[in-house]
Amino acid sequence: MTRQFDYVRSDVTFDSSGTRCAAWLYRPQGVANPPIVVLAHGFAAFRELRLDAYAARFAQAGYAALVFDHRHWGASAGFPRRILDIGRQQADWDAAMDFTRRIEGVDTTRVVGWGSSFGGGHVLRLVARDRRLAAAIVQVPHVSGPASAFSQSPRAVARLIAAGMRDQFRAWTGRSPYRLAAVGRPGDTAMMTAPGAYELVERMGDMREELLAENDVAARIALRVPFYSPGRHAAAIDVPVLVQLAAHDEVTPIDTARSVVDRIPKGEVHVYEYGHFEPYLDPFFDTIVTDQIHFLDRHVGDAR
Repeated sequence: MTRQFDYVRSDVTFDSSGTRCAAWLYRPQGVANPPIVVLAHGFAAFRELRLDAYAARFAQAGYAALVFDHRHWGASAGFPRRILDIGRQQADWDAAMDFTRRIEGVDTTRVVGWGSSFGGGHVLRLVARDRRLAAAIVQVPHVSGPASAFSQSPRAVARLIAAGMRDQFRAWTGRSPYRLAAVGRPGDTAMMTAPGAYELVERMGDMREELLAENDVAARIALRVPFYSPGRHAAAIDVPVLVQLAAHDEVTPIDTARSVVDRIPKGEVHVYEYGHFEPYLDPFFDTIVTDQIHFLDRHVGDAR
């Protein structure tokens, strides 16, 4: 029977270009110098939306984990709140890696980047540039700006662009952001409106009103998503990468995602029969995280 380790979770912070980023550090008990997995969430999301579940499973398997919020989100600093700035989030990843490599009691030669959805795109870019990473895990990753931005109907896309222009003008004139729902129901004006998505996010937040109240984002991001295609870095990645795709993904279309991630030289691609938001929740979560742990065991050393 596979051993499960006890673990301790502590609150830590690190600096990213003068802004404080909040994180949880998980340490498995009884494991000397374990590898460490660095995790952050996807589009307009934060740690409480089930990233603790992944980190706990990693720690129980003998791996340390650092789970952080991007600036402007969750417990991290940054004002105005809930601004999704792609360049700043990339800088936060760089800062998280710098911080991780200063943590005592972990093996800093075996650092793994873990990202989901939009965060998965950040990790693809990161692992192509940071040659010190040992491996990466990305689930339902954002790979193509045009494919994701134009996954909704032309009418819905036009509404998002109009909202983005309104918010950008407000930013230029020093006013507060104009916001959109990050996740909505079909027919809503929201960044993501796949059928069932809103209800799945409610489950991810355990129906907690204080979490669901933060389901919005400054609309200017609608003008930037079409130009962010981190999948173009795929061929430059030279470490093992586990890629977990959703066959019924309406946010990151499967055909585009597959054509991109198949170019990762050491990529291990798994396709599952679910949609974009389902890997975080039962009945799929256990399979997803178990596959991730098996990947870690093979590529950064069996910590048990």
